[in-house]
Amino acid sequence: MWRLWLLFDPRRTLIVLSVFLLVLALLIHFILLSTDRFNWMEGPRAHAATMSPMPPAQSQPASPSGTK
Repeated sequence: MWRLWLLFDPRRTLIVLSVFLLVLALLIHFILLSTDRFNWMEGPRAHAATMSPMPPAQSQPASPSGTK
């Protein structure tokens, strides 16, 4: 394992790893903030389609013979 660090500079490797993990964490958080379910800052957004009342039920016309 020690020979691996002879190929890579430990300081540069740790800096690159830290920057990569920071960018990955920010990307994941921004993706989650863009969804309705996991947006912890604004909460779930109420959509007009989901909050509208149900339309009245359509009654089916009776058949002329009285059977369906």
